Amino acid sequence: MPYRYLEDIAIADVAFEASGKTLEELFAAAADALTNVMVEELETIRGRVTMEVALEREEEDLLLFDFLNELVFQKDARRLLLRVASLAVNRQDGLFSLRALLSGEVIDPARHRLNVDVKAVTLHLFRVEETEAGWKATVVLDI
Repeated sequence: MPYRYLEDIAIADVAFEASGKTLEELFAAAADALTNVMVEELETIRGRVTMEVALEREEEDLLLFDFLNELVFQKDARRLLLRVASLAVNRQDGLFSLRALLSGEVIDPARHRLNVDVKAVTLHLFRVEETEAGWKATVVLDI
């Protein structure tokens, strides 16, 4: 599992650390970690709905921040639980751009064992860093 929960970071929030050899792997792991906070078993999310997301930012950390908050927005606005089907991060002309295909379905409490509701991704202790093994992010979620 390319993420782990950090229990000693926040008391009223949920914190996790995600990692990946590439930015794409990091973003996908962070998306799964976020969704796994909300639903017990990621495998119960069927790919009935697909949507594309395109984002741009000057920094890779804010790109991840926006991407994760997009997942929270889709859960709140359209009641969608989404997972990454494909994702590409590119850097050009001083901008990081993300193109993702997300796949998921409307929340079904009869099938999805729900955990807690994520209200937002916070900037508290938020960090993305390149390491010898690839990339690592620390994320705190407001629940």
